[in-house]
Amino acid sequence: MYLYRRLVQAKIFIDTHFSERIDLNCISDEAFFSKFHFIRLFRQIYERTPHQYLISVRIANAKRLLASGMSATDACYAVGFESVSSFTSLFKKQTGSTPSVYRQQQLDLQAAIRKAPLDFIPNCFAESNGWSKTAILKKPPSE
Repeated sequence: MYLYRRLVQAKIFIDTHFSERIDLNCISDEAFFSKFHFIRLFRQIYERTPHQYLISVRIANAKRLLASGMSATDACYAVGFESVSSFTSLFKKQTGSTPSVYRQQQLDLQAAIRKAPLDFIPNCFAESNGWSKTAILKKPPSE
């Protein structure tokens, strides 16, 4: 149990310091393990290396920033990447699209939701709450 707590402590360290310049030495020191023992244990528990986990946390936070309208370059540096090209290739590898394409897709989706919010609510949920999509569409315009 004590080992697991130390690994969780290291994971929390990654979650809170992802935007800073951290490396394996910093993370393993946080858990009081040697680098190699730490990698082995972390992978055993989380099914990926600490570096892979750090990248996934950074990408997840970059997605949030991009969806808010931040540029790809600004998001790259805000989440702790030091190179736009490595950020772009890792982002594309994890999401299937480049950061700028992802950003535009998210902004388009947000605009579509603002324009017709009921289109994005499942019909069964809308009807159970008394929101009939057809009744709203047939409602005469207010004067």
